[in-house]
Amino acid sequence: MPPQNLQTELYRKQPFASLQQETLVSLLRTGDQLENRLARFFRDHDLTLTQFNMLRILQTEGRPLTCGEIKQQMIQVVPAITGVVDRLEKQGRVERQRCSEDRRVVYVSITPQGESLCNQAIPMLKKLESSLLKGLSQKELKQMIALLEKTRESLRKEECQ
Repeated sequence: MPPQNLQTELYRKQPFASLQQETLVSLLRTGDQLENRLARFFRDHDLTLTQFNMLRILQTEGRPLTCGEIKQQMIQVVPAITGVVDRLEKQGRVERQRCSEDRRVVYVSITPQGESLCNQAIPMLKKLESSLLKGLSQKELKQMIALLEKTRESLRKEECQ
């Protein structure tokens, strides 16, 4: 079955006001659908996307990080990074350690339980990623990445004005 265009999918009677409007609505709709699907996946692993992202950053870095360092690498902007750390710490998935030289600095590290959870989820997440984007060729995926990078650059420039 061929893909529906956005106007049909949203049961819109009127066409979009502009190509820019249709593009933005399409990005929002697609992002929402991807986020919902990923949220279901992570819920099945007793996680949120944000929590998994933090655990994966800590696992990949292989060393304790400050909340500021973690925040720089997060996929989504998380205003209350400390709250995410609090929840993961209560679940035994991360732990905090104060810096001995500067007590104001707190490092966060992944625990063996957090490592195990990541290691269990990653193979299934890779399958899901492939499944979600199976309709796109390697060339199309690279084109999409390039277009999204240009979009983010446009957003950065707009913020500076």
